[in-house]
Amino acid sequence: MRRHPLTSSVVRSVGYDAETAVLEIEFTSGDVYRYYAVPPSAHRALTEAESPGAYFNRHISDRYPTRQQYDH
Repeated sequence: MRRHPLTSSVVRSVGYDAETAVLEIEFTSGDVYRYYAVPPSAHRALTEAESPGAYFNRHISDRYPTRQQYDH
């Protein structure tokens, strides 16, 4: 999945597949996670947030099924 960089101290880049509702986030630590069943509005809000890290913690982190990607 192609990711686009964000200006954030927590989130390095974000990708989204609207067909499968999968959000992929690369953190500044280098870890990459995929979040499932994420609506387009949540992806858009994350990319437009003044603080993407804070938005992630409040609205995505514990709300969607996730899996760490090891083949990045």
